[in-house]
Amino acid sequence: MAHTIDPFIQNRLLGRGVNIIGYDPIWRSRDLGRFQAKHFRLIHEAGFNHVRINLHPFQFMDNNPDHIIQPAWLETLDWAVQTSLENGLLVILDMHEFNKLGEDPVQYRSHFIATWRQFAQRYQYAPDSVLFEILNEPSKALTPALWNEYLKEPYDLIRETNPDRTLIIGPAFWNGIDYIQELELPEQDKNIIVTVHYYHPNSFTHQGAPWTQYRDQVGTPWLSTSEEEKIINDELDKVQVWARQHNRPIYLGEFGAYDRADMESRVRYTNYVARQAENLGWSWGYWQFDSDFIVYDIPADCWVEPIRDALIPGPRS
Repeated sequence: MAHTIDPFIQNRLLGRGVNIIGYDPIWRSRDLGRFQAKHFRLIHEAGFNHVRINLHPFQFMDNNPDHIIQPAWLETLDWAVQTSLENGLLVILDMHEFNKLGEDPVQYRSHFIATWRQFAQRYQYAPDSVLFEILNEPSKALTPALWNEYLKEPYDLIRETNPDRTLIIGPAFWNGIDYIQELELPEQDKNIIVTVHYYHPNSFTHQGAPWTQYRDQVGTPWLSTSEEEKIINDELDKVQVWARQHNRPIYLGEFGAYDRADMESRVRYTNYVARQAENLGWSWGYWQFDSDFIVYDIPADCWVEPIRDALIPGPRS
């Protein structure tokens, strides 16, 4: 029997989170995994409320029209979902194939739909604490107008088997805050949380990142000056105005500063963005646990304490 879920309550339950295992070799083989079961417990004990599992299923599909995902990959996902829930964490299943879909929306549309057909069927009886994010950072050829068209089919497909599942949907142009006004959602469906990502200014947050134009530019600080803080406040406030107008909760699905920035600046920035999001009543997910922008050093088996404490201040047991 259908029941009503309040997305604003769901958003409060999401609270503080972290992105996990998107680039972990665990998807090729559980034996290769950097991320282990104990890390779910550590995440919960640190004070996080949810994990956003970044999913790249396309390379693990067969070439038949139904694009069936390999059983071993799905078993790894089952393990991640179940172990999250056992450790008191809400779960976001984040479809993270934005690069392939952005580069060739036509070629990969069938993969996109097939993924959600399989996820929706597999997790239709999962608890309300499992949320579906239809696509991370639609971008490139997946323009705002095209994204509004592309999200309809997976949305309809999900609602066939998951009529009460809380969905997360964000604007095109990398979930950019400046494009939220172009996002078109099913007006009658209130069980949707809207996501945005925030990495401004990129010259600070992505300095030294090898995939960006800032790869050779390091040494840019973030000093939490009144001018720097005002820029963040003004930009987040624009999203808040939209959210109030449309009566939608907001999830800041990614933010952070790349590891090449100086630690003091990263701490100031990370803490400021997290607190401002909370002041606005948003949930948030830090980018990310492992790989880069890290909050946990897996080889050293310890938290990057300055970043952890910037995200979740307070005494430690």
